[in-house]
Amino acid sequence: MHTLKYQSWKVAWAFFATCLLLLSLQIVYGFLMAFAHIGWDGLHPWIPFNTMRATHTNLLVVWLLAGFMGSAYYIIPEESDRELWNIPLAWAQWGSLVVVGVVAIAGFHLNWWEGRKFLEIPRPLDYLVVVNVLAFLLNIGMTVWQGRRYTTTALTLVAGLLAAALLYLPGMITFDSQVLDSYFRWWVVHLWVEGVWELIMGAILSYLLIKLTGVDREVIEKWLYLIVGLTFLSGILGTGHHYYFIGAPEYWLMIGGIFSALEPLAFLGMALYVVTMARRGGRRHDNRVALFWSVGCGILSFVGAGALGFAHTLPSVNLYTHGTLVTAMHGHLAFWGAYAMLIFAMMSYALPEITGRKFFDSWVAEWAFWTSNIGMICMTCAFAVAGVTQVYLERRMGMDFLEAQEAVAVHFVALALAACLFTAGIVLFIVHFVRHGLPADVASEPAASPVAAK
Repeated sequence: MHTLKYQSWKVAWAFFATCLLLLSLQIVYGFLMAFAHIGWDGLHPWIPFNTMRATHTNLLVVWLLAGFMGSAYYIIPEESDRELWNIPLAWAQWGSLVVVGVVAIAGFHLNWWEGRKFLEIPRPLDYLVVVNVLAFLLNIGMTVWQGRRYTTTALTLVAGLLAAALLYLPGMITFDSQVLDSYFRWWVVHLWVEGVWELIMGAILSYLLIKLTGVDREVIEKWLYLIVGLTFLSGILGTGHHYYFIGAPEYWLMIGGIFSALEPLAFLGMALYVVTMARRGGRRHDNRVALFWSVGCGILSFVGAGALGFAHTLPSVNLYTHGTLVTAMHGHLAFWGAYAMLIFAMMSYALPEITGRKFFDSWVAEWAFWTSNIGMICMTCAFAVAGVTQVYLERRMGMDFLEAQEAVAVHFVALALAACLFTAGIVLFIVHFVRHGLPADVASEPAASPVAAK
């Protein structure tokens, strides 16, 4: 009979289940927005487009954060070689995160929200988020502090999560000036997505590659140092590409242009890192699907976040593309490749260990991988065609915004069809998740690991 090594893995399973529930809801709102673009906007009197968009984007943020937290509750005890510091606190923290998500969604539909993209949750919820994240950091921090060993992977993960928490604070400051407010809002949004979240990404990929490839930990973690360096070199001043046309000083055109051109290097390093480690691996792990998601994460993060980001962040190009569907093209594949696939990789690896049901050879798991990724790539292509058409009609031909939107509506039909394929892949993954069932029983407190402390 399979028994869990750590009780915290039950908490991780709850966070992963929450991820899939929130992702499903995000997809529903994505379809509603696509139908509205086509012209089928019958729900507008009850759910206006701005409510759909706020719900869609904020669900993304919450379910990705839930995935990072679930991954940490799985990884940190094993890397520290001890049980989580406080299990009841972890359950309370999960519950409060669910409360934040439910109340925020209700608030959007009741017009109780902040009008700041990606940070729209009602202000009172910000304080609950801060308490939630502090409880989470205390729990994993104490686990590492009291652990039997310290690893670069665990410390990088904790550093990334701590930095993400600190960088949430600028988003709680508001200004009467639209320029100042937007200036500091990007300290949260950009420095999360193109800064500290990449540390979290590197740490989780490091853990997965150690487990799946058999490459020595020391080799993998040396690559992790390189990626962390590239991330901070390019990501911090790369924030400047959001400042081009909001009223900030002109020197941001040069700073944003130069460092935005360097940002793809971090994602290229991530892609080379994953592919190289997978090829060098001397061990053929039974869980091929987890390796598929890990390698796919490295490759598509470079394409979506790196290459497509670079394609429209140079000032001379961004002059025409900012605020258009070209941004949606980049954003969808970037978030999917860099962070969503990362969490799916972690879930694919962790589920068999948590439940004891090792459905490695399941066609459901492989089809979930291929259909969701092909669907997302097709969605990206539809956004790209619609975005380039919009730029030409609106920014070059001078067509009115609403006329341009009507002209590109046909591309949203293609987008909706691609989204159906993507959704089929997500449904298959959820079936795969449910098929594994609930977590196994918990074993007694594990003995000290023979692995030497680092």
